[in-house]
Amino acid sequence: MTQDRARSVSVLTVRPGGAHVTLRALPEETPVAIVYNGSTQAVMMATPDDLEDFALGFSLSEHVIASPAEIERLEVVDHGAGIEARIWLPEARAEAVAARRRAMAGPVGCGLCGIDSLAEALHPIAPLPDTALRLTVADVLAASAALRAAQPLHDQTRAVHAAAFWRPGDGLLMAREDVGRHNALDKLIGALARAGIDAATGAVVLTSRVSVEMVQKTAAAGASVLIAASAPTAHALRLADEAGLTVAALVRDGGFTLFSHPERIETGDAQNVA
Repeated sequence: MTQDRARSVSVLTVRPGGAHVTLRALPEETPVAIVYNGSTQAVMMATPDDLEDFALGFSLSEHVIASPAEIERLEVVDHGAGIEARIWLPEARAEAVAARRRAMAGPVGCGLCGIDSLAEALHPIAPLPDTALRLTVADVLAASAALRAAQPLHDQTRAVHAAAFWRPGDGLLMAREDVGRHNALDKLIGALARAGIDAATGAVVLTSRVSVEMVQKTAAAGASVLIAASAPTAHALRLADEAGLTVAALVRDGGFTLFSHPERIETGDAQNVA
């Protein structure tokens, strides 16, 4: 990789006491093409780091592959104006990919841009198997606080999202950042797969809202608990409920809201205040 993930620019900062010139760090966003066996599957605007994780996580969360073992080779090639993540798959798998190819080139923040089929965009999620994973209220708050302390690019730029993996007893195992919230999650999923970490053993933690694609990708990774700073959309919540995904969101001020499958969070006796 030769591209920086941030750059400093001179800006005029205006405050009640006056205006002054300062330096401000801005995150880079670069066209990143996901290429399978020589054919481009998707082009996303992304932060140009952790791209091996991104390519693997995208391949897993979009169901292009079922496991990392299906990738014969992966390389990242910087063209200056953009970057290619080149992936080689076995011929049979590559033919299946070509049959369902969709162009996803679009602006930051759109995880489903250019998708060919509405049915594909809102495909049902296979129910998650129940596990012994249970979290306490303190766990949820600790996971959110740990993510806030693990965002160096956000601290530098105030303009990126993050996704992390938190496990009871171990704390925050890893975090990934990107200008796109879905890209950050794909990077995290890829990093977990490369490290051989089972997503079912902990929770995915997000700085963003919970949209449809964030639920789909979390479930595809096998995680049964999703902790987020902002609320879910109505359809994302329907998908999470159907999939058996616990969504704990709006984490702030020492509390949070449980939107689905609260049984995985030990809250004690709830009081009805409706």
